[in-house]
Amino acid sequence: MASDRPTNEESAKRPAFPAPVYRDNVLEQVFADAKRYFLEPLLEIEYAHTLMLAQQKIVPGAEAAQCLRALDDLDLEAIRNEPYDGTFEDLFFLIEHKLAATCGAEVAGKMHTGRSRNDIDLTMYRMVLRGLLLEVQACLLQLREQLVELAWEHRASLMPAYTHNQPAQPTTLGHYLMAYIEVLERDSERVLAAFTRVNRNPLGACAITTTGFPLDRHMTERLLGFSGLQVNSFGAIAAVDYLIESCSVLAVSMVSLGRFVQDLLLWSTAEFNYIRLSDAYVQISSIMPQKRNPVPLEHVRILASRALTESQGVLGCLHNTPFADMNDAEDDLQPVVYTAFEDGRRSLRLIAGALEEAEFNTERMASAANSHFLSVTELADTLVRSLGISFHAAHQIVSAAVRQMSVQGTGYDPDAMTELISTAISNMTDQAWKLPTEKIRSALDPQNFVDVRSLPGGPALSVLEPEILRAREQVRTERKELQTEQDRLGTAHKELRTEVERLIHA
Repeated sequence: MASDRPTNEESAKRPAFPAPVYRDNVLEQVFADAKRYFLEPLLEIEYAHTLMLAQQKIVPGAEAAQCLRALDDLDLEAIRNEPYDGTFEDLFFLIEHKLAATCGAEVAGKMHTGRSRNDIDLTMYRMVLRGLLLEVQACLLQLREQLVELAWEHRASLMPAYTHNQPAQPTTLGHYLMAYIEVLERDSERVLAAFTRVNRNPLGACAITTTGFPLDRHMTERLLGFSGLQVNSFGAIAAVDYLIESCSVLAVSMVSLGRFVQDLLLWSTAEFNYIRLSDAYVQISSIMPQKRNPVPLEHVRILASRALTESQGVLGCLHNTPFADMNDAEDDLQPVVYTAFEDGRRSLRLIAGALEEAEFNTERMASAANSHFLSVTELADTLVRSLGISFHAAHQIVSAAVRQMSVQGTGYDPDAMTELISTAISNMTDQAWKLPTEKIRSALDPQNFVDVRSLPGGPALSVLEPEILRAREQVRTERKELQTEQDRLGTAHKELRTEVERLIHA
């Protein structure tokens, strides 16, 4: 009877792993990305898991100490420079081989007790992502701090508020800036909320159902700086909401940043001339000597747009994927996440730097606030308050005067407007209405317009100043909170190292 076992000749003809196309198009790039992003987190996981195995007496203390010493002996620079030749599938197996060469395959192999590459990977991803979220928070705080000081400096600087890209009503630059500061405050809230959900330990989920070994998941949680467990093991491996929430938070922030920068670019045109970047942030033309191009603002815009689209790409890649362990959320996708966050950080740092040296043309802005009939809403309000008429009637009176001046082509003239309104009131025969001309003229003053808008959230100094001071104090508070979280991660790293030294020298 013929044997079913392959002959030596047949075995020799079988393709060996990895196929060249697979190696060149997947594994080589994955290996390079892993060395760049995951070497340090992977080693911290190796240390923490080995310490836990020793504490739980799953691995003898002496053998665990051998493994820890082997980890200490790794040449990290050599690993970073290691070319990919397909001998080992990925970085994990390369390190496993190097550890086995130092302390023996039998001892080194015990480090993998009660774990899988699945929970190792998810733990690495969360460790990297939590750091990126904290870095974005630091950039948001830097920009908020810069804008708060500008808002305080320009809390009384008059400018036009725009709706539909048309001048609408007088406000102040401080009022405008506080509007975006509040957006940034909400961005920070979302980033920190995402950080809280990302910073949970999936280690111990193993392949997807945990393990029969008595692991202490809370110990690895503590040693790796996590603030809780990702409890359900199936979800710890299969769920991707930690990733898509973080990318969504970044995307929201980038949309708002892009809208703010679009205003600044418009204001920096010669036609507006509201803002002037310093020479350090201006590029010249190679042919036109007069040009001062505010290209850093354009770089902010494209970087923010890149971060937005990269974040959207992550969500698109994960849509309709199985709720299970799958590569769609892993090797090829994680670098896209990190690129998105890097582009987001670059855009935030760049806009903060440009604004630090920028100058606002407050005279030009104030002049614009006193043009284009911007104060006539308050004029209509004054007619309502003084004459007791409906706002609809007051709106008709003021609108008629605006149309008359526009048709005449005289442009906006507050004195002429005062005369037209005074005449219109005196010509109304159903009531003996009278209104002093000085009151009409005062209603057209943009400063008066701002001063009377003292409702919470308005531009009047009486309500704006406390808000700016609150925002300044909020930045200080959140800086302390950020430092606390960064210190907590640093403390966990030191504690991990202390326990490694203790076991090695026991």
